[in-house]
Amino acid sequence: MLAILKTIKEAIVNWWSEFTLQTKLLAAATLVVSLVMSGLTFWAVNTIQLDARLNDTRFGRDLGLLLAANVAPLIADGNLTEVSQFSQRFYSSTSSVRYMLYADEGGKIYFGIPFWEPEVETSLAIKRRIQLPDDYAADADKPMVRQHRSPDGEVTDVFVPLTVDGKYLGVLAIGINPNPAAVISTNFTRDVTIAVFISIWVMVILGGVINALTITKPIKELLVGVKQIAAGNFKQQIDLPLGGELGELILNFNEMAERLERYEEQNIEELTAEKAKLETLVSTIADGAVLIDNNMQVILVNPTARRIFNWEGIEVVGENVLRYLPPSVEMEVRRPLYEMAQGECESAEFRILLNQSTTLRTIRILLTTVVNQQRESIKGIAITVQDITREVELNEAKSQFISNVSHELRTPLFNIKSFIETLHEYGEDLSWVERREFLETVNHETDRLTRLVNDVLDLSKLESGRRYNLDGVDLTQAIEQTLRTYQLNAKDKGIELVQEISPKLPLVVGNYDLLLQVLANLLGNALKFTQSGGKVAIRAYQLEPKTNSSDRQTSQVRVEISDTGIGIAPEDQEAIFDRFFRVENRVHTLEGTGLGLSIVRNIMEKHHSKVYLVSEVGVGTTFWFDLAVYEEEASQVGKLSSVV
Repeated sequence: MLAILKTIKEAIVNWWSEFTLQTKLLAAATLVVSLVMSGLTFWAVNTIQLDARLNDTRFGRDLGLLLAANVAPLIADGNLTEVSQFSQRFYSSTSSVRYMLYADEGGKIYFGIPFWEPEVETSLAIKRRIQLPDDYAADADKPMVRQHRSPDGEVTDVFVPLTVDGKYLGVLAIGINPNPAAVISTNFTRDVTIAVFISIWVMVILGGVINALTITKPIKELLVGVKQIAAGNFKQQIDLPLGGELGELILNFNEMAERLERYEEQNIEELTAEKAKLETLVSTIADGAVLIDNNMQVILVNPTARRIFNWEGIEVVGENVLRYLPPSVEMEVRRPLYEMAQGECESAEFRILLNQSTTLRTIRILLTTVVNQQRESIKGIAITVQDITREVELNEAKSQFISNVSHELRTPLFNIKSFIETLHEYGEDLSWVERREFLETVNHETDRLTRLVNDVLDLSKLESGRRYNLDGVDLTQAIEQTLRTYQLNAKDKGIELVQEISPKLPLVVGNYDLLLQVLANLLGNALKFTQSGGKVAIRAYQLEPKTNSSDRQTSQVRVEISDTGIGIAPEDQEAIFDRFFRVENRVHTLEGTGLGLSIVRNIMEKHHSKVYLVSEVGVGTTFWFDLAVYEEEASQVGKLSSVV
């Protein structure tokens, strides 16, 4: 049903659009005139009907009172035969009375003209009653009057109470036929109105036909020509032998088309070249660029802007830019764009957080008005879009790094300063044991400060893009050196240190010093978070060769450091490699700089590898990483290097 209504609506709109302005004005004027005349006519008919209804009401009321006064004594005496004869004579003598009904105190009809109760009971086996209000007989001088509609017009119903000496005997109901003259007048007026309405529209239709034959055809030809000109076909000409204003208009149109054709021939190459230069320039710039007109229609957009706004595959040129911008961007720039289009401001700048599916980016949007050479009018608005996500992330990382380093440096410096000031001011009052304890604390905090500074410097070197030479490394030697370093520490804590290295382990591609640092950090953490009586194991073994994308088999050596320590909670495992993240903050155990695992991750990236872990709280943790096997043939070509 909706589809049918939509089709009908489109057909009416298309049909109406084909009319000329003159025809539309004529139709509108005709509609107004016809509606005014129809309104006046219906007002006159309504006035006549109201007057007729008022007259019928007065007549029915007076007639009902007269009849009630004559028949009430007869009903009181029980002389119903006389009542029947009187009523029959009265009904036969006038055509104004439609019916006469007599009902008793309970509303039961016992006599009526043109029918009466015995006939009703015999033919229809029903009883008729008149339902009246309870206080109806209170005022006999004011009968109840109403109207009801019938095929012959409105019938006036009059209900008169029958009273004798104040006693209520029943009710007399009389129906008064409508005034024939009023009915005839009303019908005549209605017929005249319909005839006038039809006549007016017949004249309008005839005028429309004449207009279509004499005016519409030239206008349509001119409209087609204008559309062709708008489409770029300047060779369009209209050849119609017309005079007057239409002929002059067609002549001027043909002259305009000729001038446009000549102008196109002279400037098309220059315009094309300039447009190509502009499009090339806009498409090659790193920032996103969108050019719109004063109506927010897109004129030009470069690939960078399409990528940032996810407009790939969408034709936005010629469309309203606000319909295609992301909601967060559209909400910010809508009002400034309209203000700039109206000349209220010349530029604006925004920084907006853009959330696209799983990607969260920060963009900077610059709005600038484009004016003519005289700077008198605004020709459009240039929208420059810059993706500053990386810049924001770097600034946040820099601020966080500085904040964390400042926080980590403040604690040991404060402790050192406090104990030294105490020794300086109260050194003579302190015992030798207390002075020694204070100096040991200062020494411990100095070592902690040194470790922090060294870790920061190491991390800074790794992230600075410094070049490291990767050569063949004897991993067995590096592991044994690390174990010798931490053997005494493990013995003091009562931790068993296990070494499981496969025999004849091949050389790996790496930097010896960096790998020593990785092993030291991982083994040191394992000892730090393993309780006395636990076990820390370091393993190294060769994996089965794998075939890479170039159908070449590559071998790798895996290194594992396992412990039976406190373990790492699942929510901490992803953040464990971030700077200054320390598990001891959660478990309140030993202190550390929080940079060790971040250094390990960066070193592994230098070795084109990654460090992995598996851990369970209360059971232990295992870190592992893979290193490529060193091949002599590759070393003869050139030593590998890594730059970040």
